[in-house]
Amino acid sequence: MSATKKQKTENGASKMNVDLLEELDEETLNSGAVGFTADQIFIKNSACVAYTYDDVIVMPGHINFSLNDVDISTKLTKEISLKVPFVSSPMDTVTENKMAISMALQGGIGIIHSNFTVDDQADEVRKVKRFKNGFITDPICLSPTSTVGDVVALKEEHGYSGIPITDTGEMGGKLMGIVSNRDITFVTNQSMKLSEIMTPREKLSVAKQGVELTEANEILKETKKGKLPVVNENDELVALIARTDLLKNIEFSKASKDAVTKQLLVGAAIGTRPEDRDRAKALVEAGVDVIVVDSSQGDSTFQIDIVKHLKASHPKLQVIAGNVVTPLQALHLIKAGADGLRVGMGIGSICTTQEVCAVGRAQASAVYHVAKFARKYGVPILADGGIKSTGHITKALTLGASCVMMGSMLAGTDDAPGDYFYQDGVRLKRYRGMGSIEAMSKGSEKRYVWDNNKTSVKVAQGVSGAVQDKGAMLRYVPYLVQGVKHGMQDAGVSSLVDANEKLYNGKLRFEIRSPAAQKEGGVHGLHSFQKRLY
Repeated sequence: MSATKKQKTENGASKMNVDLLEELDEETLNSGAVGFTADQIFIKNSACVAYTYDDVIVMPGHINFSLNDVDISTKLTKEISLKVPFVSSPMDTVTENKMAISMALQGGIGIIHSNFTVDDQADEVRKVKRFKNGFITDPICLSPTSTVGDVVALKEEHGYSGIPITDTGEMGGKLMGIVSNRDITFVTNQSMKLSEIMTPREKLSVAKQGVELTEANEILKETKKGKLPVVNENDELVALIARTDLLKNIEFSKASKDAVTKQLLVGAAIGTRPEDRDRAKALVEAGVDVIVVDSSQGDSTFQIDIVKHLKASHPKLQVIAGNVVTPLQALHLIKAGADGLRVGMGIGSICTTQEVCAVGRAQASAVYHVAKFARKYGVPILADGGIKSTGHITKALTLGASCVMMGSMLAGTDDAPGDYFYQDGVRLKRYRGMGSIEAMSKGSEKRYVWDNNKTSVKVAQGVSGAVQDKGAMLRYVPYLVQGVKHGMQDAGVSSLVDANEKLYNGKLRFEIRSPAAQKEGGVHGLHSFQKRLY
């Protein structure tokens, strides 16, 4: 077919019905004039060189689709799908409940770090699961004899004041009323009983047990109430629906949530020591959707044993194992039952594993080789570490990764743990590697020492530092999404499925950049400049 032949799309727009690579003669195609296949770069690699993201550049492809048509939905694990391929790293300066909530609302997922006690980490998971529910099945309740001071304390701790009142003060008790912020705003007597100010049962709009979520939402719209209690035939409270959750459903249409409960998806990290089995059990009871077994080097009997344990003890739980950088490492964890793999070793901005231990791999090579192998078993991979820009995200995804896991990229945002501070007039937040001495002293040593043998000398495999303020996650994540979509469009791939097909059939092409080419590809030749993300 001629390269100039066109067909009309349904909307009347002109669309090229041609694959430009197939139009080239074989001599030109094989000469390197349009770049090289991934196999040529990473497998037929006579120089025995490993490549980083900066070493690789993606060749432009033919564009016959709009930016809005680019689909970046993906698989996190065998059973969990995401609409955005972003995962926040389980680091104590990156992911706690606020970050996990923000990531899930915008289509990704957060992995709660394990530098918590078991109870505290489980509580972080519960906070995420409670944040946005279709039906809140375990709301905090009070009794008629509770006081205004009790409501104020709960509001300060949890951030909301719409509290159901039951005769027992617990879920499952007979519904007596509701106390909202409106009821207590002008009350100065903190010891006043709630029975004196609550909206009583007879004035409440309620739904009966078994109501569908869509029907319950219609009741909320009609009554213009903030909360809708759900009661059984004995008028006992069995659930609660919040109008704010309905509004968030509209605003965050891509949110990662359970199809049945409508709760946000959340993950959590554990180690490989025997006591981590109890940690995993507590996390499952708290409602965690996926557990990441967190080791700097994942190919160990310790990790294989705990992956097998998790899959045997919690069959419905999704387990991501790692970290790995070779197909052999991947094979051992896949055979143990891993539902996903975390790829990367020693390439994070705060990681010194390659320097200290002389073990690891350049990330572009690691991602390509492990992804190519793992796809034989239907196991998705997360490219973990080394991400410094949207361009790096695009490279990871076009090299076979299903998702990217980010630490420093998210550490300076408003939802990352810690407070902002100023240094030389720049607004910063603390950021540290889990292999830093500071983080290891809080519990992350188990990521690098996998058994319970005590060691008197800690060997740091990370550093502590600071990253610049990146602003609000609600603005930053859409910027990352749009940047990745632009990159995929320029590469001529309309979805991650399309990217994978073209990666493995040789239609997606790459080149290796010289140091001078890398310099040329960035900002250069200016006396000064200001770099703004958005």
